Amino acid sequence: MMAPRVIRGQGASEDIKKRTSSVDSGKHPLQNSWTLWFHKTERSRSWDENLRPVINFHTVEDFWGVFTHVKPASQLSDGCDYCVFKEGIAPMWEDKANRRGGRWVMKLPRADRSSKLDTLWEETLIAMIGEDFFNHGADVCGAVINIRSGFDKISIWTKDARNKQSILAIGWKLKECLGLGPSIPLAYQAHVDTIMKQRPYGKNDN
Repeated sequence: MMAPRVIRGQGASEDIKKRTSSVDSGKHPLQNSWTLWFHKTERSRSWDENLRPVINFHTVEDFWGVFTHVKPASQLSDGCDYCVFKEGIAPMWEDKANRRGGRWVMKLPRADRSSKLDTLWEETLIAMIGEDFFNHGADVCGAVINIRSGFDKISIWTKDARNKQSILAIGWKLKECLGLGPSIPLAYQAHVDTIMKQRPYGKNDN
């Protein structure tokens, strides 16, 4: 179980009300509120139409309540994604919080799906919502897991691909939190580079 975190002061009155309510209910508020999104590829619909928000959560207890009830990522069909982003940020390159950003990406062969995928995804989320990235949590936008026929991907999205100091700190901490060895390489990709590479294949084809 994730240990409760100390919540630093926030400027927005609505956020303070939400956190005060959580404390009053005996729950442990997270520093940020988060949204779980689900995407399932259906060729007859646009990418945007295939993406939908599922639920918001802003406490440790609500996080575990959500992720003990949704289908594990390893059991999703090929072409499906889970995305967990800060509330108000959509998991797409075009969102203003993501436009100049990028992502740390790890690829896992399909053979590792049953043995490693769910654990790595869970640990990635715990590190992210638990604000484990030193003082660089504000630079993190969200996390995505892509289920594909050849391999699966887990990524952490950051808001500014030019901020090398923050990017490196987040990458090193992610590698440490997940205990990644040389068998699972971690690479950073700026969204603009990914867009140019994948443009012929359609919007946000992760």
